[in-house]
Amino acid sequence: MKKSIISKLLRLNLALFFVLITSVAYPQNQVDFLFVGHCYQIGSGGTRVDYRLEQLDLSVYEGVWLGGDVCSEAMLNYSTIQYIDSLVDLGNYETHWALGNHDARNGNWEWYNEFTGRDTYYAYNNYGITRIVLNTNLVPTNCEMMNDQFEMISYVCDTIQQSKYLILLMHHGLWRDVPELPPPSSYAHSDLRFWNANCDSVNTNFVDVVYPKLVEVKQRGIEVICIMGDMGAGTKKFQMDSDDGVHFLGCGLNNNDSNDVVLIFHHITATQQLEYDFHNLDSLYNAR
Repeated sequence: MKKSIISKLLRLNLALFFVLITSVAYPQNQVDFLFVGHCYQIGSGGTRVDYRLEQLDLSVYEGVWLGGDVCSEAMLNYSTIQYIDSLVDLGNYETHWALGNHDARNGNWEWYNEFTGRDTYYAYNNYGITRIVLNTNLVPTNCEMMNDQFEMISYVCDTIQQSKYLILLMHHGLWRDVPELPPPSSYAHSDLRFWNANCDSVNTNFVDVVYPKLVEVKQRGIEVICIMGDMGAGTKKFQMDSDDGVHFLGCGLNNNDSNDVVLIFHHITATQQLEYDFHNLDSLYNAR
């Protein structure tokens, strides 16, 4: 009973938050968001991001969306998450961080809560864009958190109405067997074909229990975009649509490669139109 009450209060607070945030006026004509994944600097002792990101003016973006593996040991030392915060302002409500395995593997997830003011999975709405940030590191030993994350996904997909876009931010490749998509193993660092969304059974993987909810949202006229950040060592970018019209994107950095790319989203506030392009990171760095 206690867990049920807490869960209902959580959903109520989430719904109220959606209403409050959606009512914000948008004075700018356009706001931009930067998505970057797998951005740790190799050889830095686990404490730095790619030097090109360090030297970009990230304040020109309304928010930075991190696709995980920000530093190779992001939460081993408190000073490292302080450093990440100094770069991207983790307390900014438009900045989002989907934890990667390098971020999560040392524990200390309470530091994430401290700097972001959020759990490691959450939903957020502004500018007519609802974002679901997933913690894809959760396993059955985190059963209560897994179930709560899935309840959140279900609640948002069942109730979303005013947003024009639903975006899922995640680190790992979860998309195995999604219609028309190649297996993540062909372009990503990870292919979590046995990832489970909740603890109900071993058959609650992405394509079986999450993807159908996204299709329902798409059928209600809301564009759905899934973005993953566990890429870069081989394929630099991924962009495909499923048979059902759900958009799948991914990109990542690797060892200062001149072919590394990031995603930049442009939101036209008057029309609530969201556009996105892949950009070569070297070109952004050289143009600074």
